[in-house]
Amino acid sequence: MTYVVTVAMAPPQGAPELDALRREGVVFLLRKGFDSLEAVEGPDGMEVDLLDDVIAAHPGGALLKLFVDAPALEFAEDAAREVVTELMERTEALSDWRLTRCAVELNSELLQESLDAADGPDAPPSDPAERARRHAAGTTPAPPDSPGHSESRAMRKRLRELAPALTAFTLEAFGHDESAPECEVGREAAEIAAGAVVYAIDLLVDELFTDLAALEDDGPTVARSNATFMILDDLPPHLADAYTVLFTRRLTVTAISLTGRLTRPPFEHPTCLAEELLLKSLLNQAEVTADLYSLLSDEVTQALETFATTLHPPTPPHPATPEDPDTWFTPYTPVSPVHPYAANENEETVVELPE
Repeated sequence: MTYVVTVAMAPPQGAPELDALRREGVVFLLRKGFDSLEAVEGPDGMEVDLLDDVIAAHPGGALLKLFVDAPALEFAEDAAREVVTELMERTEALSDWRLTRCAVELNSELLQESLDAADGPDAPPSDPAERARRHAAGTTPAPPDSPGHSESRAMRKRLRELAPALTAFTLEAFGHDESAPECEVGREAAEIAAGAVVYAIDLLVDELFTDLAALEDDGPTVARSNATFMILDDLPPHLADAYTVLFTRRLTVTAISLTGRLTRPPFEHPTCLAEELLLKSLLNQAEVTADLYSLLSDEVTQALETFATTLHPPTPPHPATPEDPDTWFTPYTPVSPVHPYAANENEETVVELPE
């Protein structure tokens, strides 16, 4: 069965927050480490398959999603813990980092499926309580006053304080209605979601500037560069030869214009395809932030999903062609406020130098 193991890593306590350059370095080191893996061993030498992984970095550390094929949940978690611990130990720059979380998040149906799938003398017992007891015997639960708990409490407070900065939207945009006593999204969850969006704005803009600097240094396009990019690598890869320095500048200006409008009412809708793609990245960053600090409850997830539905643009009279990145900055309507620099279609000409 395939399990998605969430692994959170953090630098030593007291270390400064990671800037954009250091976040890029962390992602590069982890990617290099995972790419070098030949096999993953679970408990008692059992081979476990690592099918895929997602790596994200943020100011407070890194968040990994590991897709592990294992016979049972505990095997998946143990294998993920072992492989990440080994990567940290053998990577000098990460040797003093700590693992703050390593767990599979399952609903009851998936848990029962895991129980049913396990079989044989070495399989965990069928009684969930006994399975939990055995699994806990090998790990020590984090006490309520541990760094992980204190960081989560501090981030909860910080995100709720940031929420009012998203002045273009009320909490109703996140599914919270004060007049509805049985509202599915509570005020706190809506504030955490809104604050996570505000928090993600800095991450998005910083990462775009980092991508721009990397491309200026090792261009002329993403397809011809050996650099690792934080936002550009998430765009459709088959168009990577169109992601030039000028394109990245236009995308960065668009991001600044877009995120500025989020904090200045009214915000009506994304004005072009580039803004839609940037909003998707922004919401992904917000979700990763909440997840990293164990704040991504069902209510917060629903709040972010509700917010995403409020951002759909009107049907444009002349839709942008997704296969042509030049059109991503074309306004959906004549009155759409696309930044003049981003709307400039005078693309750079790439000149091939003789070898």
